[in-house]
Amino acid sequence: MVQKQSGTDKSSKVHSVSFSELIKLGFSKNAEWPDDEIFLDWIYWSRQVVGLLFGLIWGLIPLTGFIGLALFGICSCGYVYLYCSAFGVDDEAYGGIYEIIKEGFMTNFASFLVAWIITYSSVHWDELLVERL
Repeated sequence: MVQKQSGTDKSSKVHSVSFSELIKLGFSKNAEWPDDEIFLDWIYWSRQVVGLLFGLIWGLIPLTGFIGLALFGICSCGYVYLYCSAFGVDDEAYGGIYEIIKEGFMTNFASFLVAWIITYSSVHWDELLVERL
């Protein structure tokens, strides 16, 4: 369950959204989010999942070097931009599209790198050994 307290006043309303409601809101076009922070949490966590999936795919393909990093940056930011445009998110309510795109980018990048390195090293370890010998 996700609980967010809006405002700094202790008498403020606490918004509570269950995981199933969060998933339903996340995949609903023109959804009415009960709180801005809940929407940003959705962007943050969905981006982490997508980053892990990209890391697994990049490791299996195998993509390496700057091409892999640049392609990840384009795909990761593109995912958020396409999500916002496809689901009718009013980006101005959250400070503009740039604010939404940068939400959780660094942790997304770290998750991607860990998944990419582990997958690549696990799947292609025999090729790495042959190159070193």
